[in-house]
Amino acid sequence: MKKVFETRVWTMVIAMTSVLMSVTACSLDSGEPEKPFTTDPVEGATKLYVCGIGSPETKAADNILFTEHEIEWFDVNTRELCFSGMETPLKERLSLLSGVEFRLGDSVLFTGSTFVGLECSQVFDDLVLCYGKMDGEVVDDGKYYLYDCYPLQYIEDERVQANRTRRASQWETFLNYLEKAGKLKK
Repeated sequence: MKKVFETRVWTMVIAMTSVLMSVTACSLDSGEPEKPFTTDPVEGATKLYVCGIGSPETKAADNILFTEHEIEWFDVNTRELCFSGMETPLKERLSLLSGVEFRLGDSVLFTGSTFVGLECSQVFDDLVLCYGKMDGEVVDDGKYYLYDCYPLQYIEDERVQANRTRRASQWETFLNYLEKAGKLKK
């Protein structure tokens, strides 16, 4: 009986979270191309960091999840994002379906990104931070990946392709920054 009750409670929590994230994702997508960066990411004052997207009253920058110092490397081919030096694993600090925002200094690189696990029943047509590997088959390998959509079977969808095109300049800035910091695997 207790297990049935817990299952129903978790189902309700997941359903409510899904509804809230859908509303948030819809409000974040302006359909306009991202503005290109005008700053050189090599400058010492510019830092890469990732924040949890909070309520309208809370700035995302107040909820820093990790910084460039905790990124060990990013693999361009597998899209794996490897961390080191985190006291608490990211999956324990960020709930599934929470929004994440990649920032470079005061500028937002990617918005509307979502943190998902491998057992998510929703479809996302924009960049996701995924806990686990999607490569033909689903593998819970305990690693993190940046995918253009979730699940990957929608990678050729026109909305996914439009979102990739919209953030192409920022993605290139992200990769260039990591390469100059010695954190990019090719």
